[in-house]
Formats: sequence, structure tokens, C-alpha cells
Amino acid sequence: MSTALLLGTSACSGSSDKKADAPKSSEAPGGAASGEPAGTKSSADAVLPDITGAQVVTGLTGAGYKCGAESSYAICTAGKVSVWVLTGTHPRPPVVSLHAMGPIEAATADIAAKLPQVLEVAHINPRTEITDWFGKLGGKAPAVLTAGDWQVGWSTEVDTEEPGAHLTLEDKLCKVNCQAE
Repeated sequence: MSTALLLGTSACSGSSDKKADAPKSSEAPGGAASGEPAGTKSSADAVLPDITGAQVVTGLTGAGYKCGAESSYAICTAGKVSVWVLTGTHPRPPVVSLHAMGPIEAATADIAAKLPQVLEVAHINPRTEITDWFGKLGGKAPAVLTAGDWQVGWSTEVDTEEPGAHLTLEDKLCKVNCQAE
């Protein structure tokens, strides 16, 4: 995996007006804070609060990923999927991307298997919308989705030395230091 895969990727993380919409850690998702009876939302639909890149890396490590660093990114790998997290002082990571090498069909399946877990660990909202969109792509690339405060991009590499697939989530709210330098 080379950092060239992420060149041209820009995203941002800044203060979010959406934080008021996220339940506080002491409130149950779908509880009184959301105006809905407790238990009416699935855990995949509950809005999770923002967490920092370092907290994402800690969560991925706890989920069994092996993590290291390259430049401004933490790179966490489990099986055939690498998750790149742009770290820094942002309230949430400006970029989270999933990469899998190999034939497109296999790489797509590998990413699809890890995507729900990565979105939950990274507290990226809305998780269901993103996973449903990804599932409907059928590996067709390129494709772009705007979901909540995230720009989601899907790309594949076929006729290269390292064929594979890449799903990049960029925080649209970022204002400064939103990409690796």
C-alpha cells in the first residue's frame, strides 16, 4: 500500500453543528433525547458522537486490527483490509478509508465484510445509508455518495501492479489540516 493511493483525497473535520443531534453518552440511542421511545432504533441507525482519530485507532485495535503509522495516517489491518485513519487534533478523523488488494470482486467483498464494523468503531453516521449504498454498487466504480457530513468515494484499480479497491470517507465539515501533508 502506498500513500499515492490517497493523493488528491481531501476532507475535513471541524466543529459540527450536528453534535447537538448526537445523543450524549448517558442517553440511550432512540431515547428521550431523540423524541422516540427507547429501543425503536436499531444500533446501526443510532447517531454516535464524534470521536478523535486516536480513539478510532484504539477502537480498531480493540476489534482485532493490527495498527501502525505511515506519515499522518494510522494504518490498521485485519485480514485483507487496511483501514487508513488521518490522525491529528480534529474532533473526528478527516479521512477514513478502507483498502483491499486483489481482484476487484474479491477486494469488494473484503471491504463489504469490514465496512459495518469500521463505520461503527469510527462513529461515522449514517452507517446504514453508507452500507446499503455500497452493497448496491456491485463493485461498479467510480461512485460517490454524500451521506450526512461525509463524502464517500469508491474506486478500483484494475490494470496496475497492485489491483484492488478503495472506499474513502471524507469529513465535509473539516476546515483546516484536512489532508495529509
